[in-house]
Amino acid sequence: MEMTEKEFDKRFIETLDSLLVAMAENSEIDPNKFYGMACVLENLRYFSPVIYGAIQNQNSKK
Repeated sequence: MEMTEKEFDKRFIETLDSLLVAMAENSEIDPNKFYGMACVLENLRYFSPVIYGAIQNQNSKK
């Protein structure tokens, strides 16, 4: 199944948001670690085009 970059970006952001919500709802996660991980997830959003390109390159080699 071929996915456009726009579809990938949308699903990638939804996945990152789901991870953030799951961590926020878990009372066992230390707030400092939560904040750090939230920053990492936020920064991953900016790499969505790079990740998509890497996946496309890998798929084109097959």
